[in-house]
Amino acid sequence: MTKRFVFLDTETTGLSAEAGDRILEIGCVEMENRKLTGNNLHFYINPERASHEDALKVHGISDESLLDKPKFAQLADEIINYLSGAHVFIHNASFDVAFLDKEFALCSKDSLSAYVSQITDTQTMAKQLFPGKRNSLDALCDRYGVDNSSRKLHGALLDAELLADVYICMTRGQDALLMDSEDSREVQLNVVKIDLSSYDLSTILANDQEAAEHLTVLSEIDKASSGKTVWRSLVS
Repeated sequence: MTKRFVFLDTETTGLSAEAGDRILEIGCVEMENRKLTGNNLHFYINPERASHEDALKVHGISDESLLDKPKFAQLADEIINYLSGAHVFIHNASFDVAFLDKEFALCSKDSLSAYVSQITDTQTMAKQLFPGKRNSLDALCDRYGVDNSSRKLHGALLDAELLADVYICMTRGQDALLMDSEDSREVQLNVVKIDLSSYDLSTILANDQEAAEHLTVLSEIDKASSGKTVWRSLVS
């Protein structure tokens, strides 16, 4: 079964959806079977209110530049259709989900979780991998060597793209574990079967000196582990 992942980020007028702050930009990057598809979604949105000064310093998107942009209610159905059924990844998910749920509620829509298959917080993933360390998106880019030199200000689409790159780095060691039956079928191997029944295969046993050297090595390992080696316990 195809794995459709969407990496999502938003920019907002402030820090509190409950206090009336709104979404002014949304960016989504699609990935299927660990490959970017190019089928991305990106909107600037008229938030119908001004950005707080501190928020403006983060995203740099002026209030004036958003006046002619569509309102969230005009985009809600398109956003829902794009996200429908996807496994969504968000860095510090509680923040973005709170804003999206508030925007959907204002449009008389269900919350985000009603439309997607799963929501994963990549910041939580990072904290499990690197407890006690900085796990911001910038910190993870530095840690994994992901180029974020173009990130002078926060931008929803750019941050979603960086997050997708960071996710691939964070889970690279899990490739074999994550491969499902469909992934396996995509790998075509040319296997040549050889009938060995006609061959007389001889067994070469270790000589006495080699066997003695082998036992010496096993004894040294057993001693170093304070007698906790598995083969000793099985023999006893």
